[in-house]
Amino acid sequence: MEIDVVLPCLDEAGALPWVLSRMPYGYRPIVADNGSADGSPDIAASHGARVVYVPQRGFGAACHAGLLEAGSEIVCVMDADASFDPGDLPSVAGPVLAGQADLVLGRRSIQGKGAWPLHARIGNRVLAAELRRRVGVPVRDLGPMRAARRQALLALPMSDRRFGYPLEMVVRAAQAGWRIAETDVPYYPRTGKSKVTGTLGGTVRTVRDMRRVLATVASPASP
Repeated sequence: MEIDVVLPCLDEAGALPWVLSRMPYGYRPIVADNGSADGSPDIAASHGARVVYVPQRGFGAACHAGLLEAGSEIVCVMDADASFDPGDLPSVAGPVLAGQADLVLGRRSIQGKGAWPLHARIGNRVLAAELRRRVGVPVRDLGPMRAARRQALLALPMSDRRFGYPLEMVVRAAQAGWRIAETDVPYYPRTGKSKVTGTLGGTVRTVRDMRRVLATVASPASP
């Protein structure tokens, strides 16, 4: 079975050659370009990726456009900044392929200094704890490498098109009764400067967007 891999992209020219060269057999990259000014789309195309241009700015907008472009039954999503090795995609997609889970998140295992700044880890930990409390999903990391069935994903009532998109996917999946699982994946220092976790301001914006998603959850899950 072939699996499409959505890679939201904004100025990732330095990372794309390595990322795309590491795609496992049967995994087809779709680079959802969100307005890059560094030639990322041309680099992606030259390395065999399908490129979709996404004029609406926002991480969620890029992810959603990539999902619409995909055609495989199961899809993966991962960052395009070389913080993940695409060689680990089969371990994330495997439980979905086997029918053991409906949504699998790659739980980040830090590899090397600077892979995941402290302020970003703290923000992630707080949000994951809030997610467990409100929705009852036992996740420890809102990992951006993930896998699910495409049609089921598109059927979820997700409206966020910014940084709240990854969290909203988990919330809506939980509300729909999905089986949600985690598997450990190595997490490396990214190539280039992060637009999200690399700065305190980016982390604050991400947490704010995600808290807005959590505010839509009616009430905390019962203990």
